[in-house]
Amino acid sequence: MLIGLIRPRETRTITVQAEELDEIQDLIREQSPAGWETVSAPVSMSKKDTMMTAEGTIARRDGVTEIEADDMAALEAKVPDGYQLLSVRRV
Repeated sequence: MLIGLIRPRETRTITVQAEELDEIQDLIREQSPAGWETVSAPVSMSKKDTMMTAEGTIARRDGVTEIEADDMAALEAKVPDGYQLLSVRRV
C-alpha cells in the first residue's frame, strides 16, 4: 500500500507599488490569502520617480491531504487535476 501527500497547485499574481522593498513585501503579504506564500516578486522602477512596482507571484501551500493506492500508477491516477503529488511512502 502506498500513501501519497498531495496539495493544490495554484498560483496568482499580485501587482503592488511602494517606495521601499520592505513595503513591497508587506503589501504582497497583506493581499495574500491564508495558506499562500510569495514565490517571487521581481521589482521594476520608473525612471521618472522613486515608486517601485512589483509583480508578486503567490502560491497556495495549504490543503495538504493523503491519498492511498496499491501501486505508483494507481496513486498517480488518483491525483486530481490542479493538484501535485508531494511525497509517497509505503505502509
